[in-house]
Amino acid sequence: MDIIIIIGLVAATCTTISFIPQAIRIIKTKQAKDLSLGMYSILTTGIFLWLVYGIFIKNLPIIIANAISLLFVSAILILIIKYK
Repeated sequence: MDIIIIIGLVAATCTTISFIPQAIRIIKTKQAKDLSLGMYSILTTGIFLWLVYGIFIKNLPIIIANAISLLFVSAILILIIKYK
């Protein structure tokens, strides 16, 4: 595997797993009052567009990172809507 792909995959892993603590906290506390609905709406849209971009250019790190990130931020967005 090319070193550039490896760097991309490591970076993708770091940015993707960064959403896990927030999701866990919301699930445990059942509170999302301090989170911005607007910010997570824009973030979800941006990640979706990055995923589409990655698919068009056939870039594995972009596709994997944004597919998984989209799941996490979508879940957080749904929890924000549910608990606000």
